[in-house]
Parts: sequence; C-alpha cells; structure tokens
Amino acid sequence: MPRISAASNAAQRAETQRRILRAFGELLFTHGLPGLTMTDVARHAGVGRTAVYNYYADIEELLISYALDETERFLSELRDALNRLDNPVDRLALYVRAQVEDLSRRHLPPGPAMAAVMSPSSFAKLADHVGELSILLQGILRDGMDQGYLPEADIGQQAQLIHGTLSSSAARGSDEPQELKARIDRTVRFIQLGAGATFDDDGRPVRAGQFPVVAG
Repeated sequence: MPRISAASNAAQRAETQRRILRAFGELLFTHGLPGLTMTDVARHAGVGRTAVYNYYADIEELLISYALDETERFLSELRDALNRLDNPVDRLALYVRAQVEDLSRRHLPPGPAMAAVMSPSSFAKLADHVGELSILLQGILRDGMDQGYLPEADIGQQAQLIHGTLSSSAARGSDEPQELKARIDRTVRFIQLGAGATFDDDGRPVRAGQFPVVAG
C-alpha cells in the first residue's frame, strides 16, 4: 500500500475543514443560528460528528472561525477591486455594493446577536476584522474629501451611519436577483448623496463647484 504523504494529509484536513465551514455557512443561510448544532453541521458536510469536533470545540468556535474566514476573504477581494478604481465616489459605490451583496449572501447574525452568543474574547476577534472594514471605508471618505468630491465631515461618524444603512439594506426585502439589484442601486445612490457627492448630467461624480451638477 503506498504511503500517504504529510502533504496529502494536510490537503485532506484542509478540504475537510472547508467542507465544514461551507456547510455551516449554508445552514446559517437556510436555517439561521438559533438551534443549530454540531450534529447538523456534520450531517450537512457529510462528515462524522467527531470530525467536526476535531476542528472546533463548539458552535461558538465554529461561528467565529466562519465569520473570520468570510471577512478575510471579503476584505482581500474588496481591496483588489477598489485598487482598480481612481475616483473616490466610484470607490464608495463599489464598497457599498459589495457590502450589501456580501451581507445579503452570508446572512451572518448582526453584531448584537453575535455578541450574545460569543464570549467577549471571541467577539473581540471578530470586531478587529470588522474594524478593518471601517478603516477601509474611512480611507475612501477621506480621499473623497481631500480631492474635493465630498464635503468635509466627521469621518468616523459618517462611517458608522453608512454601515448602519448597509446592515438595514441587506436585511430588508427579497434576495431575488432583480429586487436585490434595485435595492442595492438605491442604497448606493442614497449613501453617495448622503455623503455629499454630486454628479453631472451623465451621472459622473464631480468636484464641488466644478460646474453645474444634478443631485441624482
């Protein structure tokens, strides 16, 4: 019988862990967190219950691992996409669109609900990653103000208001593709205008005082 290499074992462990996390995410989407058990996750992943416990001690540890994995993936993809855009108002639109789409897809419990089922130390780990999103958004807003596309404002407060709007938009309405797209489009323009962006007749963002503009 051929020997199984350490690399093969590591790949198999990584694949099993991916299956567990994917199954957990799918169950969060279809059933929500309340009442979800490790047995449910194992059955949905097609692995033994013991295998799940080999990676995660309980649902809280599985939840935080899933949330961190998803947030890290989202941050990496979002940064790459933002780096391909120059105009800060366009970057704000991309940030908003990506956030609403991701929040609608993942169906992670909102912050207060997460805090209720996690230990303070576990919730702090997630808060650190969420804080990175806030820093990213604040950088976009600062660029917009520095370049004259957005009026000066309290960036921290503005970022909090934007994130509140994003969570509300993601939680409201159907996820049917056309309805979701329309809701995202409305959210993008609402946030852009709320941040003080202005546009020309062709819908392109312009600097304040550059030439006559329209609001939307």
